[in-house]
Amino acid sequence: MTSGSEIEVHPAFEKLRSHRIGTLDITVEEYRHRKTGASHLHLASDHDENVFFVALRTFPMDSTGVAHVLEHTALCGSEKFQVRDPFFMMIRRSLNTFMNAFTSSDWTAYPFASKNRKDFDNLLSVYLDSVFFSKLDPLDFAQEGHRLEFETPDDPSSPLVYRGVVYNEMKGAMGSATAQLWQGLSSHLFPTTTYHYNSGGEPDQIVDLDYDDLVQFYRHHYHPSNAFFVTFGNIPAHEHQAKFEELALCRFDRQEIDLPVRDEKRLFSPVRVDQAYAVSEGEETKDKTHIVMGWLLGHSFELQENLEGHLLAAILLENSASPLLRALETTDIGHAPSPLCGLEDSNREMTFVCGIEGTEPGKHDDLEKLIEGVLEQVATEGVSQDRLEAILHQLELEQREIAGDSFPYGLQLIMSAISPMIHGGDPVELLDLEPVLAEMREKIRDPAYVPDLIRRKLINNPHRVTLTLRPDDQIESRRQSAITDALAKRKAQLTEQETTEIVERARALEARQHREDDNSILPKVDLTDVPLRMPEPEARFSGDFPATLYAQGTNGLVYEQIVLPLPPMNRDELLLLPLYTTCVTEVGCGEQDYLQMQDRMSAESGGISASLSARGKVDDVQDLSGYLIFNGKALARNREALTRLLRDVINGARFDETGRIREIIAQVRSRREQAVTGSGHALAMGAATQGLSPGAWLSYHLGGLEAIRGIKALDSALEDTNELDRLCQRLADLHGRMQKQQRQFLAVGEQDQLEPMVAEIKACWPKAGQDAGERWNVEPVDYRTSQAWLTSTPVNFCARAYSTVAPDHPDAAALTVLGGFLGNGFLHRAIREKGGAYGGGASQDSSNGTFRFFSYRDPRLADTLADFDAALEWLQVEDHDGQKLEESILGVIGRMDKPLSPAGEARHDFQNRLFGRTVEQQERFRQRVLAVTLDDLKRVARTWLVPEKASTAVITSPEQRANAESLGMAIEEL
Repeated sequence: MTSGSEIEVHPAFEKLRSHRIGTLDITVEEYRHRKTGASHLHLASDHDENVFFVALRTFPMDSTGVAHVLEHTALCGSEKFQVRDPFFMMIRRSLNTFMNAFTSSDWTAYPFASKNRKDFDNLLSVYLDSVFFSKLDPLDFAQEGHRLEFETPDDPSSPLVYRGVVYNEMKGAMGSATAQLWQGLSSHLFPTTTYHYNSGGEPDQIVDLDYDDLVQFYRHHYHPSNAFFVTFGNIPAHEHQAKFEELALCRFDRQEIDLPVRDEKRLFSPVRVDQAYAVSEGEETKDKTHIVMGWLLGHSFELQENLEGHLLAAILLENSASPLLRALETTDIGHAPSPLCGLEDSNREMTFVCGIEGTEPGKHDDLEKLIEGVLEQVATEGVSQDRLEAILHQLELEQREIAGDSFPYGLQLIMSAISPMIHGGDPVELLDLEPVLAEMREKIRDPAYVPDLIRRKLINNPHRVTLTLRPDDQIESRRQSAITDALAKRKAQLTEQETTEIVERARALEARQHREDDNSILPKVDLTDVPLRMPEPEARFSGDFPATLYAQGTNGLVYEQIVLPLPPMNRDELLLLPLYTTCVTEVGCGEQDYLQMQDRMSAESGGISASLSARGKVDDVQDLSGYLIFNGKALARNREALTRLLRDVINGARFDETGRIREIIAQVRSRREQAVTGSGHALAMGAATQGLSPGAWLSYHLGGLEAIRGIKALDSALEDTNELDRLCQRLADLHGRMQKQQRQFLAVGEQDQLEPMVAEIKACWPKAGQDAGERWNVEPVDYRTSQAWLTSTPVNFCARAYSTVAPDHPDAAALTVLGGFLGNGFLHRAIREKGGAYGGGASQDSSNGTFRFFSYRDPRLADTLADFDAALEWLQVEDHDGQKLEESILGVIGRMDKPLSPAGEARHDFQNRLFGRTVEQQERFRQRVLAVTLDDLKRVARTWLVPEKASTAVITSPEQRANAESLGMAIEEL
């Protein structure tokens, strides 16, 4: 990598500075566009996964969702790419490793990533044109934002309804009590600034957004003078800048953009607020109230303020040994700490939040006294030096770790830098924490430092809001009645011309949705750009000791796994596994209680966990094998401590702290209940596939809808202390069985760390354990399902599934390609564009031998299920373009080649070896994917996707019970 003095700069830009960050192995280069003042931050790295990110400051001053609707609409066609949907079309024509757009509270961003240079340049041209030269067609606004339509679009005698993608997305998002809790708290902590409003949009206010307001917002905010470009990777900054200049910036001059950027006016005394959220009519409301307290702190972009905020949150809430989290977990005021607990530092000014859920409306006094008492105690007694050192150790580890298993690593770094860029701070400071941590280590030596922090930021800070959010089983019916009455009144007032305009707009939108655009104007990669194969990490083995080693560039971290084959278990033991894996690393160990173990883990590691991994054979999904995996990571200097920590947990975890286990189960219940709003499509697919293979059955019972119902029943039963004692004994018995299993080990780190790691593992585990003996298995399953799961939700999640084939079956490749082909060619238009759902699609899950259709945050139910069947008919009767097939093949290859973190690559390869996924089998599948034909797609659909053999599951509201029953579905209560 070149030094700062040798960096080439494009003449349209001026270089401001260059700063090397050794701990991240990047050089941060900062530039400014001479003519417009646009900022460009380049994170120069040897990584070949290059990332582009452009953000605009967007400050909505209402809750119509204007910034969010604009984010959607801007991607629906532009000056150079005048097609209906370039964003989704490019997803299909690309080898991208990430493509998306985000609406934050005060910025909107458009990021993508790719390892292929041609693909990167293609995406860059489309993104720049979409952001700075968007068409903003009124029909796209109607589709993506909201529109008034007759329920039967061409029948003016049918009722008026609201439709739109963002409208339904936000109905689903704001159907979550947690989302309402955060929005309610924010609106009172920020009474006068942009954070008072819901930037995503409140459904009842989205319908007030006018197209002209959208255009005006775009013209005001989407200008290079208000833009922040950030790039990461091995493409030099000047090459990016040449593209920025040529494709966009050369057409603009500097513009002064007036935005309402200001600090919030401070409160002089705490505020209490009481609000309600909707639950289903007749639903039990006992113990369903949330109470939170929030404080407004200092600027997020001032490094000292930011780190003090993180230190404060970690002292109070990092783990169960932290004083405030411990108090919230053990109090009888409520069932579990609020999911909002922690520091929010993405806004201009930070907020600290703590609270409880599963309580009653009158408990706010008790909660305030509890929290104030803990704060006063910490301020009086201080915090031990060891505890403070452990917190700084966690900050160091988080900064050093190269993540990227779910999100490109470069994008994670960019997300750390964007907030200070947007708000006027120094992004380099927040990326280069090493010198600041050294300063912080000196500060914490002063025993008065932390007590002063607690008093200044919290105890003596009057800008505080206590919000009570209570359940109301009438609020939704009142809201729906108000909407129905307003729409009926509006319909009665329609003139003949207005009626005609509504019908004609619906016809025009449908015609536009069915129009076949000339997609040749969009750039693309093709199959000749696909690498023949991807490099595999090299595994090494430690002689006759059962350890697999990977030398990876982990930036000073080590990773260790201990893998145990599951012993034979009866059904009750099997269903206990998720609770066991949650509890085993959260309880006491040997002579140390759980609080001491929490402190030890924080001081010596980046955390340890336990998980279950189960898969069928590559040629038989009915033949399942499974493993219990203990995971840990640490800074290299703590590698020996990590090995001992894992050993002590396996050898010494104890299940006699009944109060602790009771708390954990209450928290698990809370997390699982909240999963429905965000993961409803996955839960519906899990329910639809439950009877099609043992792996699917296991997922449904251990982590799906049945698991949610099960944990609710268990949590209620544990009010009986005898039941709790029995549960703890069962967990202890299960752990005793696990301890006897034969062990194998995974070690990941830099080359010079591996031999010492293996030596330490051997010292801790002189024997690898008993022979595995009898194999664990789950009985084969084969039954069909038709279920409607009822819960409090304003939108639906629909799924339909079929039994198909295992990964190494010759048809697996065609079925995998078929998922994208149906999604791109039919389901996206039918379910999202026409139906108004936030998302929908289809996919093959070869690990479980199932093919699944799904919809997400969907206003429809029966019509969506009909569209799943219509997609199969469309496949057989229509003539299809070979280009669409190539796009679907590219999508499969792109997912297969998506890069992981260095540690993630090693873990993935190890898992493949564990379950017999050899390099040869993966290469065979890749070649089969590349060879798929249109005839193959039709053949495998006829063979495996027979509607009469389908299984169906939906998640819907109690109001849809009759509708679901009319479709022949069995009703299940969550």
